[in-house]
Amino acid sequence: MPSVNIRQLRDTKKLKAWLRAGKTVELRERDKLIARIVPEKETPPQPVEYPDFAARRKAIFGDRVLTAVDDFLADRGRY
Repeated sequence: MPSVNIRQLRDTKKLKAWLRAGKTVELRERDKLIARIVPEKETPPQPVEYPDFAARRKAIFGDRVLTAVDDFLADRGRY
């Protein structure tokens, strides 16, 4: 198990490499064990659940057909 002194904590590159490799690192002060730094276990990302946008649209607008493009083109001729 790798160990580092308090002063060696400034070199975070080495510490991060050990933790990413899954090694537990001992933190020492004057050869006395102070703590153990344990790497976090990776958990697979949870699937994202999106809201039902079609049901939301139906609740807001009902069965109306929105003609946004037609309205935009009609307004464009006014200017």
